[in-house]
Order: sequence, then structure tokens, then C-alpha cells
Amino acid sequence: MRTYTLTSARAFRFRLGTAAIMAAVLPLSGCEDDFLEYTDPDIITDANSASGAIALRNGVVQRFTQMVNGMQGPDALFIYSGLVADEWRSGDTFEQRNQADIRSIPEENTFLDDVLLRLNQVRTQGRSAINSLRQFVPTPTSNVGLMFALTGFVENLAGEAYCNGIPFSELADDGTPVFADPVTVDSAFRRAVASADSALKYVTGTDGPKVADLARIVKGRALLNLNQPADAAAAVTTVATSFEYQVFHSSITTTNQTWALNAGARRYVVADNEGGNGLPFVSAADPRVVTATPTPLSFDSQTPFVALTNFGQFDPMTVAGGIEARLIEAEAALRAGDAAGWLAKLNEARATRTDLPALADPGSEAARVDLTFYERAFWMFATGHRLGDLRRLVRQYGRGAETVFPTGAFHKGGSYGSDLNIPISFDERNNPNFTGCLDRNP
Repeated sequence: MRTYTLTSARAFRFRLGTAAIMAAVLPLSGCEDDFLEYTDPDIITDANSASGAIALRNGVVQRFTQMVNGMQGPDALFIYSGLVADEWRSGDTFEQRNQADIRSIPEENTFLDDVLLRLNQVRTQGRSAINSLRQFVPTPTSNVGLMFALTGFVENLAGEAYCNGIPFSELADDGTPVFADPVTVDSAFRRAVASADSALKYVTGTDGPKVADLARIVKGRALLNLNQPADAAAAVTTVATSFEYQVFHSSITTTNQTWALNAGARRYVVADNEGGNGLPFVSAADPRVVTATPTPLSFDSQTPFVALTNFGQFDPMTVAGGIEARLIEAEAALRAGDAAGWLAKLNEARATRTDLPALADPGSEAARVDLTFYERAFWMFATGHRLGDLRRLVRQYGRGAETVFPTGAFHKGGSYGSDLNIPISFDERNNPNFTGCLDRNP
């Protein structure tokens, strides 16, 4: 019988079991009767072994890929959160996507449950993998470090995407649920910092340097969200600009969903100046966001279609990298009043390409902030940063939400709503400690 490791309140209705391992192609037997008898590659029959520990580790990596950019219907969090922001607009007939695009998402939206579920699976399965790796595969320690780093990544991502009131439920050693009280986004960010610090204690082995840099980016990102820019810059200072941590896709594992929902199915459309406040992701013709219009209309037969051509169906995606490290340092310099250092860091990132001229100082503090977030938006398009950045503009820089988020008339009729984040799914009310978002503040 298939068993799952699930983590939201809805998830606890199932028997919590083992993680999915990286997909494998099973050989077929020569006997026809054997077609009805097979070993499911998602099941780990014995986690109390070296092979089981590695399978748990691989399962967390796969869950992580699915959650950020490899899951459809409900959609992976990277692309769905960009729909709430100004990166994408809905070219679809599904109300779940239209609600995100118009920024009026009820907690009953059926896309919400599995997205948070998969995010929490990375956390809880990561903890199981850590325990098993420590016991059965203690070296290289970078395997444990990676589990801590990915845990911190999703904790930070939860804080960037969701409302105040995130439940991080856990599992007892015997597999019974321990329902959590909802926490604020700042608490999520502090958890991410702690997980990143734990990761940095386990970085021996061939993959150790990559795991360490991933953890540093996670820590820097979370500290920036906590409004501690100087500490954020210090966390990432040793990360090389050339560093990249990527998730991978294939026909065997999972398709790049940025490609699948945009160029493949025409359900997501690259937005351009959405709602007046959105950035010109199409009309700027910036080489970091390459677009095309291969067909006139989207899946809904009414929304003009624009495709993102940065990614192919099976292309990897960089989810953390040295470019972000330089952007964090630039923002910290700006907050410290060092305009020259701020500009130098932005241009250090741009110097990695031959098609991006150096920037000039626009001269005013407000314009420098605008340019900082413009650079972040174009460098890290479709990688789960934009919603968190729009929230930070409101929360940390005092911008009015109506000057930051898309507003006014919605392209499918009606007007944009007031949501500044994603609510927790109604299904989470099965958790006796959860009664809904604490608030919908940025």
C-alpha cells in the first residue's frame, strides 16, 4: 500500500510514511503476469539503512524541485506567487489562477492546499533524512547540510509568500502529528536563519562548498526579509558571483513548470506594466527576460499571449546564486547611505554579461530604491522572489501598497483586490490550533 509523508493538517489524515526517491525507470519482466506486480519507486521499504538514508535525501531534493518549479495543478510556488505579483497574468479559464492574478484569493481556493503541503513535506522529510543520514551515512556531512539548507529555503519562502499565521506542524518520532500554532512571517524568517546556520556546520565533502554557499544565500535572504541588511550582506560576502544552485528537470522526473504553464500550455502570460505599477517585463526588451509572441491568444482565447523563452521544457533553473549575493550587498550599501558602493555592486552583477551596460546613479534615494528592486526583478524573474520583494517595499520602505502592487481595472473585468500575500488553505482548519490567517499585512 502506498504511504506518504504529509505535513499540513489535511496531510495528517494519511499515515505518514517515507519520502519519494529520485524517479527510476523499472525494467519490465518477460512474464506478462508481472505487469500487475511491481515495486513502486516512490516507496522506501527500509529507511533504517545507508541506502534508505540516501533515498530519503534524494526524495527531499525531488520534493523541493516539485514545490518550487515542478508541480502543476496546483501550481508550483515560484510561478503561482509571481501571478499574485506583477510577473505573470492569467491567460487561463481556471478560477484558481484568475483569483491569484486579480489579488482576491479566498482560503477555499483549491490550489492552495497542495502547494503548502509540498512545502511542508520538504521540512518534515528533511528532518527524517537528517536523522537517518546522521545514523547510517555520517560522511560526507554535506548531505545533512543540504537538508538543513533546503529546510531553511522553504521556511524563508513561506514567509515571503504567505500571510501572517503560518502553521509549521511537525511529526513525533512515532509518526503522530504535533499540530503547530500559527506563526508570523518574521518567525518563519528566523527559523530560516537558524536552519541555514545549522547547514553551515555540515559542509564537508565534495559538495560541501556548494551547500555552504546555498546556506549563505538562504541566510542572507532571510536576514534581508528581517530588515537586517548589514547582517544579510555579511552572510553572503564570500559567495562567488559565479555560484549557482539549480533544480533540474527531465522527461523522467518533472518538467520545468515555468515553461509548461507559459510556453507549453499558454495559461500564464508574461506581464507588462501590469495594473499600472507592474514593471515592463516585455516592453523593456531586457535580455534577462526574453519574450516572444508565437501565438496571438492565450488558453482562454481572450488574453494576448506572451511567452518567456529563457527556459525550455527540461532546462534547469537557478534558485539561489552569486548574483543574488551581490544584489543583497548592494541593498545593504544603499541602506547604509553608501551610494557608490551600492552602484558598484549592481554593476558587478551586470558585468557578468556582455549585453548589459553599466548603470549610472539616478541621483535620488527613491530612484535608487526603484532601481534596486528593478534589478532584482529582472535578474531573478520567475524564481519566487518578486512577491516577497513587493511586500518588503511596503513593509520596510514605507511604500503604499496601491503604489507597488497592480491596481485599477483588471484585464478580465472588475478591479484588482487588496491581497498582498497568499492565504493559508481552508483545509488547514483541520489543525485545532489554526483558525485562519492572523492578518493579511505585508
